[in-house]
Amino acid sequence: MQPSFPSSAESPLSDPQALFRLIDRHGRGFFSLEELQLALAAEGILPDDQRIGRLMQESGETRIDATQWEELLQRHHIVQRALLKELVIPEFAAFRQSLEEIFEETKKNEKGKVADYIPQLARVDPDQFAVSVCTIDGQRFSLGDASTNFCLQSTCKPVNYCLAMDELGEEKVHSHVGREPSGRTFNELSLNNDGLPHNPLINAGAIMCLSLLKRELSPADRFDYVFDTWRRLCAGHAPAFNNAVYLSERQTADRNFALAYFMREKKAFPPDTDLIEALEFYFQCCSIESCTHHLALAAATLANAGINPLTDEEIFDDETVQHCMSLMLTCGMYDFSGEFAFRIGLPAKSGVSGALFLVVPNVMGISIWSPRLDKIGNSVRGVEFCERLIERYNFHLFDSLTRETAKINPRRRKYEGEFHRHIHLLYAASCGDLDEIKRLEAAGADLNLSDYDGRTALHLAVAENRPEVVAYLLSRQVDRTKQDRWGNTPLEEARRLEFAALVGLLARG
Repeated sequence: MQPSFPSSAESPLSDPQALFRLIDRHGRGFFSLEELQLALAAEGILPDDQRIGRLMQESGETRIDATQWEELLQRHHIVQRALLKELVIPEFAAFRQSLEEIFEETKKNEKGKVADYIPQLARVDPDQFAVSVCTIDGQRFSLGDASTNFCLQSTCKPVNYCLAMDELGEEKVHSHVGREPSGRTFNELSLNNDGLPHNPLINAGAIMCLSLLKRELSPADRFDYVFDTWRRLCAGHAPAFNNAVYLSERQTADRNFALAYFMREKKAFPPDTDLIEALEFYFQCCSIESCTHHLALAAATLANAGINPLTDEEIFDDETVQHCMSLMLTCGMYDFSGEFAFRIGLPAKSGVSGALFLVVPNVMGISIWSPRLDKIGNSVRGVEFCERLIERYNFHLFDSLTRETAKINPRRRKYEGEFHRHIHLLYAASCGDLDEIKRLEAAGADLNLSDYDGRTALHLAVAENRPEVVAYLLSRQVDRTKQDRWGNTPLEEARRLEFAALVGLLARG
């Protein structure tokens, strides 16, 4: 069971000015919007985040004083939660640094080759590599060629399935498409024992799902509907469309045409389905373009039960997302799906453009793009990145069953574990972590608390020779006369250890 932390609504801020001092490091009585942006960016809340954009518009000032700060916190809880490290990945800078290491190690892998069944994919630079992360709280970062567009190809299939499920429901959709892994290649000419596609994440199943979608609309309006869904998934960033890829897909689609005619022969389609229209709709959806920066938002929406982390808009029903995650776990990586589920243990979907997105439920979405593919059709670097991620972090769905593990739980706050809030404070004081002390103070920690030896944060800061922390605690009027179990005050401790600078600080006033 993972630890949970109270939201800002559950844990009211007892001292907003402590957070103010966290940003106003120079004690000027104000800080600039740029300083606030930098503080938030360190926690993964980027300047282009719509929630922060609204904050900047409302402030109307280039700098913020203490009074404005309290008003701002009341309107924008994300700021408070980020600065208090109450977001799902509290130590975001460390997490980013760790993933940068994984990225650089994975980048060395130059195995595989790009898809070449159409010239547009064959011409892609094979060395391009990008990774983007978005958590369910909207914490984000990107590495590599994250702004370069690529065709979604099969990574569009989970979204098409969710749209069909939200419109028609489970019973109707799965009367036309199964939900079992096929155990065969993604475009093999085969159906299940009921004459239906095995699942929605192979070609036949994806064609079927799109044939069910918005049948009352014209072809142009049906495509606009899907295209607009991608825009909403990407927090208002419109995707692109690669017409050349669409034309090439249509020109080389003999197998997909064969699958469609096979399904029509088996009466798998709804009555009056226009076969050519359904196929062209499928080719169009595969030819939508995005980048890892935006695809991570779509993955995070699935991780967040269908709600976009940046816009707070419900894109898909939560039960629909649950069904989609089940299928992605068992069927999302072509005929490598079972091995991927065994080794990685997370829902994922790949495409022949080299795209791959991974969902860590209730935590984050990760988007990866590297065009070199293995013999199955999955991104070589994409799979390796996932393997390295799972080696380091306890994201596998069944990691909670492991009694002893060296894997990191990035959901934990700094010093989280056996320590409670006041122990966090004492430990932070001994480590000289002034920022953590300010956060704990803002969350209501008593700076005068002592441990079982009667040693306060001031005692420990003195013992470890942390002058910056000592100066801050004294400025907060902590009790400097408290004695530990041996009868020593912080001043006496400083004298015993011959820390002259600290003696001077403590002896004043």
